[in-house]
Amino acid sequence: MPYTVTVGSLRCHIVSDGLQLSDGGGFFGLVPRILWEQVIRPDERNLIPVALRSLLIESDAGLILVDTGQGDKLGEKEWRRLGMEPRTERLIGEMRSLGFAPEDVDVVLFTHLHGDHAGGATRWQNQDDPASPLLPTFPNARYLAQRIELAAASFPNERTRGTYFPQNWQPLQAAGRLEVVEGDLRLARGVRTQTVPGHTASIQAVWVEDGGESLLFLGDTCNWAVHLERLAWVPAFDIYPMQSIEGKRRLRGQAWERNSLLVFQHDGQVVTGRLVEGARGPTVQTEIVEDGWAVAGEG
Repeated sequence: MPYTVTVGSLRCHIVSDGLQLSDGGGFFGLVPRILWEQVIRPDERNLIPVALRSLLIESDAGLILVDTGQGDKLGEKEWRRLGMEPRTERLIGEMRSLGFAPEDVDVVLFTHLHGDHAGGATRWQNQDDPASPLLPTFPNARYLAQRIELAAASFPNERTRGTYFPQNWQPLQAAGRLEVVEGDLRLARGVRTQTVPGHTASIQAVWVEDGGESLLFLGDTCNWAVHLERLAWVPAFDIYPMQSIEGKRRLRGQAWERNSLLVFQHDGQVVTGRLVEGARGPTVQTEIVEDGWAVAGEG
């Protein structure tokens, strides 16, 4: 379900493309299972529920959508592996429940171009025909991607080629809808990005700030709430793990100073929270919590 929060005078909506099942070891890297399973209990196949959240911001520059989820272009084998139902308009359906259509989106910001963040950027012209042309899902939007990220996606290596899929952005280039940007951006009044290398070389977090309040959409700079509490817990997916640690340290300090509302993109349990003082340092005090297993499967 979508959640609406206000940051000063700005309205933000946390929307979702659903839940997928992923290997727990991928999200907790070198951390032994005996430790991370105290946070989220895996099923008999070592799978955990992973959320696919996006952020929809009502701004003076129009409606901004941060990331687009998996979308609907995967094959039946991939859908079964992820434990998801295909072609159900998950993200778009949540947007519609808030009164927004795809045509209403003015800006789509990619935090990065991995498939679970950029897959929903394009759709088949005929949803029942995978051979039909691919078109922008949000037909009136400018799509923004970092230059270094687009280069990494366009020329992947052995480790990264399984995470980048050109059908998610090449149709946007062909349609003249993809804008290449570089470095931190100010998207609108009170809306800005911050590049935080680690997961990829130029991944972006998003800040919303107004009236002395702030929200931080962490994206894959910090997948789960526990990753912000225990900086050494770095996902196996992160290409530059030591930079991930320093990036989280920097974001944590900034969020602490601002008492920011934290939005976790992939945490199967914690949607939002704020940092408070804990026995071993800053800890996340949860505000919105979901039971991922109630939707994704039985643990």
